[in-house]
Amino acid sequence: MVEIKKVAVIGAGTMGSQIGLQTAISGRFDVTLADVSALQLERAMAQNLKLVSRGVEKGRLTQEAARAGMSRLRTTTALENAVADADLVIEAVFEDEAAKRAVFRKLGELAPQRAILASNSSTIVISRLAELTGRPEQCCNMHFFHPVTVMKLCEVGRGPRTSDETIEAAMEFVRRIDRIPVLVKKEVHGFLVNRVLIAATEETIRLLEGGYASAEDLDRAVKYGLNWPMGLFELMDFAGIDIMYGALVDRHRAGEGAEPPQVLKQKVEAGHLGRKTGKGFYEYPRPN
Repeated sequence: MVEIKKVAVIGAGTMGSQIGLQTAISGRFDVTLADVSALQLERAMAQNLKLVSRGVEKGRLTQEAARAGMSRLRTTTALENAVADADLVIEAVFEDEAAKRAVFRKLGELAPQRAILASNSSTIVISRLAELTGRPEQCCNMHFFHPVTVMKLCEVGRGPRTSDETIEAAMEFVRRIDRIPVLVKKEVHGFLVNRVLIAATEETIRLLEGGYASAEDLDRAVKYGLNWPMGLFELMDFAGIDIMYGALVDRHRAGEGAEPPQVLKQKVEAGHLGRKTGKGFYEYPRPN
């Protein structure tokens, strides 16, 4: 089993930057965060600094641990530099299969032969990416949840050619960064949590479209009847309506399930994606 000491995270969006941060503040790994945009890397590091400062203020981190964690996290715009000596590479670019395939093809060329190559995709199973690397036995899914520094779960997904050693190393890595791994033993679209969430969300949307209740009352029903922390419309606004819509489109293309509900399609086409645009099922202050 490969000994993981150095980790590269590819993609400095919200997920990638927080995966890098959580790995760094664990105190066990050196981390390189890579992105094609230097500006995005600056934004990611600024946001991470805010997160660790908040952690110190709330007593979740000591000042020393925060400082040490940030010192373990470096950035680069050069993919070859990020992965040159990595033992584990976690791809966290935006949820587009063509983009992820391009990254995995390059990882097969540039990452050390010992390296495990993981995808943080929330819907794309690893077999759709792994063959491009020439080492499918060392590839797996490693699906973290937003926000990574708060949400404990990570779904580790096995592909048809993923080795036991790769899965063992991935599961142990997740534990060592203070997250909780669950094993998806064979490939299934959407993995575990999203399949449960999508089923509940689709039924909730049907109730809305059928005129049985308002979005507000459906959210109240879920929060106070099921004791969930957020209603499903609130959750879609929080995560991004385009994320749920994309997951449903991808599932339909894979031959599972009907086309996405029209209400989601209409909101995506209108650019009403939730909190990040100021409007979704609810309205929010416009983001800066």
